Amino acid sequence: MTQRGEALSQALLLVELAGEAALLLWGLHMVQSGVQRAFGMRLRHVLGVALGSRVRAVAAGLFATAALQSSTATALMVGSFAAGAGVALAPALAAMLGANIGTALIVFALSFEVSALAPALVLAGVIAFRRSSGSRGKDVGRVFIGVGLMLISLHLLSASMAPVEASPTLRALIGVFADMPLPNLVVAGLLAWAAHSSVAAMLFIASLAASGLLGAEACIAMVLGANIGSAVNPLLGALGEAGPERARLRVALGNIANRLVGAVLVLGAMPLLLPLVESQAGALFAAQAHLAFNLGTAILAWPLLGLLARGMERLVPDRPPAEDPAAARYLDPDVLETPPVALANAAREVLRIADTVEAMLAASTAAFQEGDRERPKVAKRLDDQVDRLHRQVQGYLARIPQETLGEDDARRLAEIRAFAVSLEHAGDVLERDLLGLAQKWARRGLPLPADIAAEITGLHLRLQAQLRLAVAVFIREDAEAARRLVREKEALREAERLALHRMAEAADRSAAEGGAAAGLLLDAVRDLRRIGAHFAMVAHPLLERRGELLPSRLATEPNLAESLAGG
Repeated sequence: MTQRGEALSQALLLVELAGEAALLLWGLHMVQSGVQRAFGMRLRHVLGVALGSRVRAVAAGLFATAALQSSTATALMVGSFAAGAGVALAPALAAMLGANIGTALIVFALSFEVSALAPALVLAGVIAFRRSSGSRGKDVGRVFIGVGLMLISLHLLSASMAPVEASPTLRALIGVFADMPLPNLVVAGLLAWAAHSSVAAMLFIASLAASGLLGAEACIAMVLGANIGSAVNPLLGALGEAGPERARLRVALGNIANRLVGAVLVLGAMPLLLPLVESQAGALFAAQAHLAFNLGTAILAWPLLGLLARGMERLVPDRPPAEDPAAARYLDPDVLETPPVALANAAREVLRIADTVEAMLAASTAAFQEGDRERPKVAKRLDDQVDRLHRQVQGYLARIPQETLGEDDARRLAEIRAFAVSLEHAGDVLERDLLGLAQKWARRGLPLPADIAAEITGLHLRLQAQLRLAVAVFIREDAEAARRLVREKEALREAERLALHRMAEAADRSAAEGGAAAGLLLDAVRDLRRIGAHFAMVAHPLLERRGELLPSRLATEPNLAESLAGG
């Protein structure tokens, strides 16, 4: 073959390898997106429950990564929990140890010759995708197709590597770096960073090892690089975090610190390791080295997690709160492609709206009790914050790609959007109507009668309790809180009836003030009831799914008991 012909052949080979690597990445993407859409919310729930202890956190991190085929996606979920759910940093770091082991187990399983399963997996996936009526069945089909494509790409990569082994030019190029661990480490790190996946990078490295192009030293160095490179993406994403809380950055930084320390130890021990593994080669060796590295770093880091967590908290303290209280803190655009994390961020921002509405209720209480004309102005500023936060949340939710949403994610998005709208409407009623009544009475220059003031205060406190119940339903889907919320809505209807009766009794009084105060009470109760109805809206979807809500009112207690007994 002429020199020109050999150069053309090598160029075509590189294009072929790039196409096969792209097929591997696409198959991996199909698996990740299918699992996220079908089971993303459940995986997030499993992680949230498990992060209460380190042992459970390791197991949950391993399980989530095995399902998602990506420790990066697991890192995003763990980081969002550490930032918003009051989760301690040490269990979050433990979950990342489990995630790292999970990716190693995936690579180990795929390093065996299982390409014969690819046609059956693709066939099963296509049948599931075409025959399923629900989106979850289609997403499971997508997962099967993705795994089949990954196996096909690995088979093609192995076949394409055979000519590489016989190419003097490429063998000479690779041979230059064979005894230089650092360049191999850097190349593999860049590969894992660019692919956003240590699984994809490791499978490519395993293909190189299977073709005989990598010796033991180069293979170990590339394994170290792939582990470090895959930890860079979560770190870069966390560095752009705008909010005051920086727990996500601590998780990412602690994870990459574990891997860097492990890599330094392995490189330092390389002279001792090489005589033991010098004769080893092939894809299985690369997978074994990957698994051994992650198991080893997990064992070494386990007793030091508390110390590492304290170190990260000192190294990365929280920022001071932003001066603009209406600026969004948690709407991270970098996680929009990971719906469970994006939805969790939006939910956290909605909780800020709920806190602001609660502050408006407190201002309203003081306005009626004290006749303070400044309180309505405070409430007006708070309502402006509610409006701005609401617009930002709705805009963020609109940017989440709809095609990445499974049934659970789509339902959760609708719930977040609806609760944000309800809170915004409640804030408008508070600011425009209820506080307008307080201002109108304050201009009279007279205190409210003690009994009227006490009743209005009691109703405000009752409404604050309703808001807390609504938040419990929103966060934890608490069925009992949902029932209480709907019952409280009915109780406000009874309060309106009593206020109407009191106004009727005061109608024939000669003293105008008694009748005016009774009228004020009726108007206030009606506004408070409207606000309570907005809070109660969050309970309706949950109770409807449980069959406990009739078209216009809560199911009777006997039916409710039967429903609970049957569920």
